[in-house]
Amino acid sequence: MLDVLYLDEISQAEALLKPQRIDVLRLLGEPRSCTEVAASLGQTPQRVYYHVKRLQEAGLVSQVAERRVRGIIEGIYQATARSYWLSPRLVGRIGGSVGRDELSLGYLLDLVEKVQADVAALRPATAEASSIGISGRIRVRPDRRQEFLDDLTSTLQELFTRYGGSEGEPFNLVVACYPEVGQDE
Repeated sequence: MLDVLYLDEISQAEALLKPQRIDVLRLLGEPRSCTEVAASLGQTPQRVYYHVKRLQEAGLVSQVAERRVRGIIEGIYQATARSYWLSPRLVGRIGGSVGRDELSLGYLLDLVEKVQADVAALRPATAEASSIGISGRIRVRPDRRQEFLDDLTSTLQELFTRYGGSEGEPFNLVVACYPEVGQDE
């Protein structure tokens, strides 16, 4: 099972974005038959089978085994990924390109879309790709945002210079600062 499946085709999004199919997909985090899923959802096996087949056609579910039950061969299905990301390209950029600076939300959104696409491109051959992650919380007064950005740029430039040689495994480095959401003081 993949960690993430990046959905960049409308047919995949259409197959996924139906509440009943999302319920089916969640239950297929572990291998199950349509009969087992149907019992959990209080639906008929035929109805669940219909949804599983649509999900399978879109590449969101795979048949992982078969078993014989009362003379009938029953498929065992499992979700192909633990997480499904919808590509922003499914809708595309609305309106023209807007010039953005590093202090704008639009710039951050563009950056996040690029990171999302880059991470999705790592699948499936490098599902266990080495990575480095760090997160923290800072406070920056509005009148010091540019100063903070300048300090951060200087510090990162020093790291780029120190680790920018031709030896070692190449990494992309992205630093994002955005307002904290939903935290009580």
